[in-house]
Amino acid sequence: MKFGFVKVAAAIPTVKVADCKFNAQQAETQIAIADGKGVQIVVFPELNLTGYSCGDLFGQQLLLEQAELALMQIMNNTRQLDVISIVGMPVIVNSTLLNCAVVFQKGKILGVVPKTYLPNYKEFYEQRWFAPSTAHPEDTMVRLCGQLVPVSSNMLFETSDVCFGVEICEDVWAPVPPSSLLALKGAEIIFNMSADTENICKHQYLRSLLAQQSARCLAGYVFASSGFGESTTDVVFAGNGLIYENGTLLAESERFSFKDQLVVTEIDVERLRGERLTNTTFAASVRMHAQQPACRVTAEMVTGRDLMLTRYVEPHPFVPAGGALLDERCEEIFSIQVAGLAKRLVHTGCKTVVVGISGGLDSTLALLVCVKTFDKLGLSRKGIIGITMPGFGTTDRTYNNALTLMSSLQVTTKEISIKDACIQHFQDIGHDMSIHDVTYENSQARERTQILMDYANKVGGLVIGTGDLSELALGWATYNGDHMSMYGVNASIPKTLVRYLVNWVAQTGVDVLSRNTLLDIIDTPISPELIPADEHGNIRQKTEDLVGPYELHDFFIYYFLRFGFRPAKIYWLAENAFRGTYDSTTIKKWLISFYRRFFAQQFKRSCLPDGPKVGSVSLSPRGDWRMPSDASAALWLKECEEL
Repeated sequence: MKFGFVKVAAAIPTVKVADCKFNAQQAETQIAIADGKGVQIVVFPELNLTGYSCGDLFGQQLLLEQAELALMQIMNNTRQLDVISIVGMPVIVNSTLLNCAVVFQKGKILGVVPKTYLPNYKEFYEQRWFAPSTAHPEDTMVRLCGQLVPVSSNMLFETSDVCFGVEICEDVWAPVPPSSLLALKGAEIIFNMSADTENICKHQYLRSLLAQQSARCLAGYVFASSGFGESTTDVVFAGNGLIYENGTLLAESERFSFKDQLVVTEIDVERLRGERLTNTTFAASVRMHAQQPACRVTAEMVTGRDLMLTRYVEPHPFVPAGGALLDERCEEIFSIQVAGLAKRLVHTGCKTVVVGISGGLDSTLALLVCVKTFDKLGLSRKGIIGITMPGFGTTDRTYNNALTLMSSLQVTTKEISIKDACIQHFQDIGHDMSIHDVTYENSQARERTQILMDYANKVGGLVIGTGDLSELALGWATYNGDHMSMYGVNASIPKTLVRYLVNWVAQTGVDVLSRNTLLDIIDTPISPELIPADEHGNIRQKTEDLVGPYELHDFFIYYFLRFGFRPAKIYWLAENAFRGTYDSTTIKKWLISFYRRFFAQQFKRSCLPDGPKVGSVSLSPRGDWRMPSDASAALWLKECEEL
């Protein structure tokens, strides 16, 4: 199975201006290499069979004839290959010359796409030689290489796997590019053959333009531009090969290379379809901009080969890339949390909040958000009441970290043990304390929540929730215990991101003592600490031993909720992302566990407290995720079992 991935390539051959035979040989070589790599569609630069910089030689009959012979040569020599190729050449149509993309496969020309917008400013003089696509009716046919083929800029190419369209260079620089309309008519990938000249800062603008266009169209975008060998009489061509998927750069060429290049990656068309299905603005645009139907051409798509991914699958999709971007994203995420809490405090008039501080990651992040919010609102940190509530499983490490952190952050500190209250409660309900079952554990969680709620009532404050997105997805919370609060600042922060946020605050926003405490909290095993410690005083109950590694679950959450992928695809992606970290058996085990827990625990998410949405995934029953609490997981579990 290909799981919706289409392997594409941007080919950038060296070129000799006006030497069609040489250029044909270069194209043949790269088509053969592309086919050998399993590429399904490959695109070449603009006018690659003649060279873009031929100037007035485009008026020479010999050059135009040789270009057609070059195309015939390529098709004859590659007719045994499966790959769909898109090459650039001048084509005469009704006594006018068009700058065209020729799409062919197995010796058959599928269609000819002429350029719509011909630049005629600064270094460009294309209107001197070429006519635009609008010079001819949409139903125009041309005889090329002995074949009668359609000529249209309004053309879609369809295979069993994908629908794609083509535009040429300047087309994408237009206010309304042809690719926008092609996307609305069904194109999932746009191929652009270009002859992009270089000057200072232009490349950065080009990247921004292509990223925006692929994102705006919810499409893949494959861009191949002329490279070494084009005339440098007045300009230079750097050989830009860029492949985007919905705004994300997947692969790129080496600029200013003197060698042939083939940029190969996979575009996840299934992901793009999912985006379009859920994006109501895209659907509205389809209706609003419905125009003349596109000319549709059918091509073959070979699906018998096993797909080997060349694109990188990020194992931690919620965590931004390192360096400056990580700092920027962490600051933005933290600011969203702070802004959400600030609004709630201003609205209610509360100048006091109550937070349960365990010495773990989640409560630490919630406390840090409270501190920053109070600072920005000009409120005294003493209005932040941190309550540590040691129980039967509390270890010295987490206890001391909780007290030290509250002290160094200068918030109000309170300690209220839950042991006596729980012992009394166990006696009241007739529970044997030596039995460390769900009653034993949940009683402690609910006792802590009762203390927080009642103390907040006493001081006229709000209880700030600490639970994160990963715990909500897995249902790893006690119903009406830590599951409940008056505002949940961490509600859409996954566990893998919590650690990075706490570390970011440690490195950028606190004093030395607080930093050292935060770093030790980061290194502490994740645990609810509801079971007594071992004989050495260490944490006995480690969450990830019970529910599975959070990095796996966050990976599952991302692809299940964000894109609606089926279990088989998530499993396959996880195998690629975690190769060398987890074996297939382990991934399958926790994937099954994820689906079981996610469906069974929806009732906890159906009544969640308010909390700010931070990223593209949220489980708010009022916003992003509306699901019946009694939905069946049978379909998903069946597919998991068949893996």
